[in-house]
Amino acid sequence: MTDRTAWFAACGWGVFCHYLGDAKQDTTAWNAQVDRFDVDALVRQLEVVGARFLCLTIGQNSGHFLGPNATYDDLVGVRPSKCSRRDLVAEVGTALAARGIPLLAYLPSGAPAADPVAVERLGWEWGFEGGWPHAWETRRTGKRLAEFQVKWEAVIREWSLRWGGLVRGWWIDGCYFADEMYRHADAPNFGSFAAALRAGNPDGIVAFNPGVKVPVVCHSEEEDYVAGEIAQALPECTGPWVELHGHRARTHILSYLGESWGRGEPRFPPDLVAGYSRHVTAKGGVISWDVPISASGLIPEAFLRHLEHIGRRLRETAGS
Repeated sequence: MTDRTAWFAACGWGVFCHYLGDAKQDTTAWNAQVDRFDVDALVRQLEVVGARFLCLTIGQNSGHFLGPNATYDDLVGVRPSKCSRRDLVAEVGTALAARGIPLLAYLPSGAPAADPVAVERLGWEWGFEGGWPHAWETRRTGKRLAEFQVKWEAVIREWSLRWGGLVRGWWIDGCYFADEMYRHADAPNFGSFAAALRAGNPDGIVAFNPGVKVPVVCHSEEEDYVAGEIAQALPECTGPWVELHGHRARTHILSYLGESWGRGEPRFPPDLVAGYSRHVTAKGGVISWDVPISASGLIPEAFLRHLEHIGRRLRETAGS
């Protein structure tokens, strides 16, 4: 069987950025923010530190997204659109590709939870008692939500076809209700979800995030690599693959360099993050480090120093 993740394993490490809007922003403010994003400056930063790939959010809970999508607009009906006029994903992907740096895209598995219009019109329901953001300590109330899934797959399919090979992979968040929503023989299911993600790039790699799991787990036989979300602890990497029912997915670990996702100051010394990155890559795994990013698209200097140290140490290891 062809290993879609061979290039990903060869990269070894990369950068993850949560570039997000605010639910309180109107579309004028969101478009103005996206228009100020300095693509060339960000790409120069990534090139200087030696980052081997970038994973960038398309959007999250605010309802604002980093690229046009007519399917989303038709389904949600909000005018003017909360999808940015500027196709920032395409611009970042093009600029990165010119420097040999792959782009991956982040997207939640559910509707933008802080946008009540989108939640209602897409037919989304949060699968824990009390609704979003109440979560882990409450009773599960998840449903299959087949109509929602069909709509969300259509939205994703348009983006995937739009960007094609510029997006080399997908990291899908919030797949907490897999038994209720995705583990079915008939579509919609994990298979149809993965097919929508790969519509524009059949070789695109896919991960579905079940939340923080230590050790990291393979969540679906449709995964090419594991989501690998980690919070405080940095677990041992035991090898290049994680298995589920005979299916194997590339080991991948994602954690944050700051105090939490996309914020704070670096929480570890540079030697620690470089050493742990070397531990993961030496075992055939891949590691992504989440760092803050400004509204204009720049990574703060304190984090650049850490990323540069990681890149330098891994280059030294590869050359030894």
